[in-house]
Amino acid sequence: MTDRIAIDEALVRRLVRSQFPHWADLPIRRVAVDGWDNSTFHLGDTMKVRLPNAPGYAAQAAKELHWLPRLAPLLPVPIPSPVAIGEPGEGYPLHWSIYHWIDGETALAGPIGDHVRFARDIGKFLLALQAIDATGGPPAGRDSFFRGGDLSVYDGETRQCLAELEGQIDVAAAAETWDAALAAEWRDPPVWVHGDIAPGNLLVRDGRLSAVLDFGCSAVGDPACDLVMAWTFFGGAGRAAFIEAVEADTGTWARARGWALWKALLLRVQYSNPQKQAAEERIISAVVEHHRRAR
Repeated sequence: MTDRIAIDEALVRRLVRSQFPHWADLPIRRVAVDGWDNSTFHLGDTMKVRLPNAPGYAAQAAKELHWLPRLAPLLPVPIPSPVAIGEPGEGYPLHWSIYHWIDGETALAGPIGDHVRFARDIGKFLLALQAIDATGGPPAGRDSFFRGGDLSVYDGETRQCLAELEGQIDVAAAAETWDAALAAEWRDPPVWVHGDIAPGNLLVRDGRLSAVLDFGCSAVGDPACDLVMAWTFFGGAGRAAFIEAVEADTGTWARARGWALWKALLLRVQYSNPQKQAAEERIISAVVEHHRRAR
């Protein structure tokens, strides 16, 4: 996305001062680990400010403000709690939001005591999320980057990546895995989907899953996209525990492999760093091997 907005502490300070003057004296500083969709800043010690980095992420704030308070009581670990939504202003063109701060380190940084237990805790969270009544929930589409929707929306992009990677990976095996994912259509009623279950959105305290962040890509639809951590994070016993914990059928796993493969192929093409390329190739190989074993 090329239309990213420059966001710094001075801008956040002006927005808070003009729209929420009762918090104007609270210190503002950028969080240590930031995301891609939003820039996030501490607001004092108990709140955070999140500002979409581009117009494509703008709808996320209102969606979270509406739905997160309804989802939170039904989930086994905390999720973000919205405090307020801000208006465009001070040269910033989008709505933005304030949340309560949740302590913890992301799974990228925080030590995980037991990967098998961690995998089961994520599975428990996903099952609880899927069990929530999806009536009236936000449909999968452009605002969720089609998470929860039909995987075929990324067919052209995936096949272009495969063409570019000819001779560098096993393109035939990857294409077979992709075709199987497209063939395994979702036919069940829609369920709640987080949309970005990834280490950077999972908080850890005392070695355990303690919170799940960033519901910007949430939707109601097909839960397959929430299973990609099976290959992007877990291995060995942790992967086996995650696969068992989420209780997904063979079709859902086929589509989950498609979601993981699409993203890994895309990143493999985009990255120029050999180490990052190798990491994506490992994910591609793990996904393809899982497909082979599932045949």
